[in-house]
Amino acid sequence: MSQRIVIDPITRIEGHLRVEADIKDGKVVDAFSAGTMVRLIEEILRGRDPRDAWAFVGRVCGVCTSTHSLASIRAVEDALNIVVPPNAELVRNLMACVLYMHDHVVHFYHLHALDWVDVVNALKADPKKTAELAQSISNYPKSSIGHFSDLQKRIKKFVESGQLGIFANGYWGHSAYKLPAEVNLIGLSHYLDALEWQKEIVKVQTIFGGKNPHPNYLVGGMACAIGLDDVSGINAERLAYVHHLLKEAKTFIEQVYIPDLLAIASFYKDWGSIGGGLGNFLVYGDIPTNGYRDVSSYKFPAGAILGKDLSKIHPVDMRKDSEIQEFIDNSWYEYSVEKGKGLHPWKGETKLNYNGPQPPYEHLDFDKQYSFLKTPRWKGHAMEVGPLARVLVGYASGKADFKEVVDSTLAKLEVPAAALFSTLGRTAARGLEAILMANWALEFYNQLITNLKGGDTRMANIEKFEPSTWPKTAKGVGQAEAPRGALGHWIVIEDQKIANYQLVVPTTWNASPRDSKGQVSAYEAALLDTPIADPEKPVEILRTIHSFDPCMACSVHLYDEEGKHISQVKVL
Repeated sequence: MSQRIVIDPITRIEGHLRVEADIKDGKVVDAFSAGTMVRLIEEILRGRDPRDAWAFVGRVCGVCTSTHSLASIRAVEDALNIVVPPNAELVRNLMACVLYMHDHVVHFYHLHALDWVDVVNALKADPKKTAELAQSISNYPKSSIGHFSDLQKRIKKFVESGQLGIFANGYWGHSAYKLPAEVNLIGLSHYLDALEWQKEIVKVQTIFGGKNPHPNYLVGGMACAIGLDDVSGINAERLAYVHHLLKEAKTFIEQVYIPDLLAIASFYKDWGSIGGGLGNFLVYGDIPTNGYRDVSSYKFPAGAILGKDLSKIHPVDMRKDSEIQEFIDNSWYEYSVEKGKGLHPWKGETKLNYNGPQPPYEHLDFDKQYSFLKTPRWKGHAMEVGPLARVLVGYASGKADFKEVVDSTLAKLEVPAAALFSTLGRTAARGLEAILMANWALEFYNQLITNLKGGDTRMANIEKFEPSTWPKTAKGVGQAEAPRGALGHWIVIEDQKIANYQLVVPTTWNASPRDSKGQVSAYEAALLDTPIADPEKPVEILRTIHSFDPCMACSVHLYDEEGKHISQVKVL
């Protein structure tokens, strides 16, 4: 007989996520992922000026900061056939690269690392051995005996006080933790260093976008004037500072993030065969080098993989009704079409129909509607999106930069390519992308400087910014690869106003409920067969869920009518 466990809320994510899993003979035999919040941004946008949409959709998330705004202006530009100047494309690419580097580092250290790193065990480490180990894997300067000794003393006082703060409710001492004390101490040290680093790299977003999070974007280009000798614009001094920040980011990724990733992964190679999930992967493509419409120029190639078959990359068309559809059979929404029928986002509807449970309740009824997420499908297939999908499509497409980072990493870990289809592979893919982004960012920066020195300072094309020049009706799609995966914004414009706007975000693909055929989505599929050592402390479930980096919104708790907790697993 199976045992049902509930984790609500899943912490160290963005938003409300509830996971219920059935455990039998020490393994997950069934799993359910429920998004327990709703926003309806799509309805807020109806009737508004399309040029303003980026400012609204940018507030969908404060973690990805700029990705939704970028997808939005691309959707409007696509609908109105607007071509942006090369400099604007380069600045957009630079901001995207910075977002990736920031997001992946923060995810690894502050959202995911503590599933693998035992903070309390770090107190047992020998500072001398820790320093020797750290210096053997990296040239990072903060690796002295004194540094680790001082850090250990600080953490000891912290633990002895009984007030663990952000480290409270961790599963410290769990049998699933395998790292030596010295590696735990290195991981803890770099957790703190990453907190300092991440606040510096985002200054690039502020320089080009005016602020962070939610930097400014502009339909037709970018809203940042460049004047190399102008004290009020993006001048030579600020561009030099951007260059400095990009080089610092590359150094941190190469000397801290990647060595830590490899060191930790080497003790968890068994996770190279856990959490593989669907085996279907979807990438829209992004980071254009010859304009948004030239998909062949994208650094991230578009395509789909089915059944883990890397020998064939299927083309993806975001405009075809038959390819991308959203279903609501197990979602708290209603459609005007018959039950079981999906809608392409251009025809999409977002009408709430909540007949779900109210506290107190012990379990959700998974034979009915159980999530505020819709269920997107590509040609009827459940798909995984995200860093692993992008790395696999880039690798299978024969892209030289992807093959270099993937093959070298597999060789260092001494694992086969099949290990990529796993929780470990999903986690490693983010590190590989961080390397690519660090290199690409410097490439785009150099191209921008070359253009500016050649006298080209154009940052916007506002030829079609006047609504009187627009057609009576138009529709467009804005695609992007957010750090968490394939992101699409579909817009329909009528009489110069937004008639319909639909977002299909990465976590909708990965965390959605079952469809009308009973097909599970990526989260639910990846949890199947996961070994669980202690159902009361399901760190293994957190490892796989966190490997996707869920982005949903702020957390909630459940209470009965007397104000007592009815079901809560405490987790860090």
